[in-house]
Amino acid sequence: MKTKQLLIASIIMLGATTFFTSCSKDKSTDPIVETPVPTPDTSFPSLTVSGNITSNTTWTKDKIVYLDGRVIVTAPAELTIEAGTVIKGKPGSDANAAVLVIGVGAKIHAIGTASTPIIFTSSDDQIVPGQIASPNLTVNHKGLWGGVVILGDASCSTPTGGTAEIEGIPAGTIGTTYGGSDDADNSGELQYVSIRHGGVIIGAGNELNGLTLGGVGSGTTINHIEIVGNLDDGIEFFGGSVNASDLIVVKIDDDSYDVDQAFKGTISNFVVIAGENQEGDAFEIDGPEGSLNAIGQFTFTKGYIVGNAANLTCDYAVFKSKAQGNLQNCYFTNFNAAARFVVNGADAYNNYIGTGSSTLTFNNNALNTSALAGVFKSDQAGYDESNFVNNNNIGSGLTNGFDPTQFVGWTFAGRTGQFSPIAVNIQ
Repeated sequence: MKTKQLLIASIIMLGATTFFTSCSKDKSTDPIVETPVPTPDTSFPSLTVSGNITSNTTWTKDKIVYLDGRVIVTAPAELTIEAGTVIKGKPGSDANAAVLVIGVGAKIHAIGTASTPIIFTSSDDQIVPGQIASPNLTVNHKGLWGGVVILGDASCSTPTGGTAEIEGIPAGTIGTTYGGSDDADNSGELQYVSIRHGGVIIGAGNELNGLTLGGVGSGTTINHIEIVGNLDDGIEFFGGSVNASDLIVVKIDDDSYDVDQAFKGTISNFVVIAGENQEGDAFEIDGPEGSLNAIGQFTFTKGYIVGNAANLTCDYAVFKSKAQGNLQNCYFTNFNAAARFVVNGADAYNNYIGTGSSTLTFNNNALNTSALAGVFKSDQAGYDESNFVNNNNIGSGLTNGFDPTQFVGWTFAGRTGQFSPIAVNIQ
């Protein structure tokens, strides 16, 4: 019986080798033509913000907004950012790094569009509102400012109970504690937002990610988010129950997606573009850190995960510390032959083999590799890879429903050739 042709999408990266072959030569490139904006950033009207925001505030695209140090939106204030606005973090090291924090009980309304995304970047960036690609910075510029942090009142499993102070911010800073009991908590909206060139490291295990979500609830809307060239993780979830979709993390230095403290949301239609010097992995997944709120299980689905064949250290995924949840319907390609699915620690391993207190499953994932045998790895003596081998498959193209059209037009990655959709007919 003749199989139906299924129009799906795959991706190439500029300068990368071909990941799979296609019977179609038609290529779809970014259809939006950038309109040059002659006004240099030094001549563009600007607004400098520092300290706490305690009342409802709006930032508009007619001014570049500069973050001078740590800016915290405190409850019950709401920050509205107009589509097309450019926000730039000024230089500042360690605890003085420029960072935007949305505290528990506060809200952010940052709703960009595919033609007018909201851009967070460094003050070194000469970009102005109306542009999407930077005129002077590349994906290799990292750690130039802090990042964006959103904190909510949803449940978390922290070492001390249900609340904690967020990492990357000095301990004791007012407005930076997260977690609670409202899994439907609403911290606002973040849509069509590109966050670039951040990731200040304060100390070991105390870094600023591109986007940090601590205890963020399911009432929050998060979609169409891009993280580019961050010095630490791309997006990190500390507990919470928020669902997010259409995420793309491009060539950061640590883990592309990091999960901690029994995060129980669903992440769908997402991308990883690993860098040649990325020291972390595509995923780093940890489970609950305490006995309270310990049942939350994540789901990652419909992902396109592109490794870097020259990178000897970037694994597909690392699961540890009671990791629990589901990684399913994802496609992995262009990883080095040394890359592995790693499950370390007795608690995480027992969850994987079905004897633990929770489940850890890898189902219906496709790996563009020669064989699945030997891809799974654990530090547990006599570990069994059959669960992984039997529930996943070898593949050379996308068949999982991933939709790359969601990243057309508004991303730095698309404008610079890091990510480009191709229409492919699969027989």
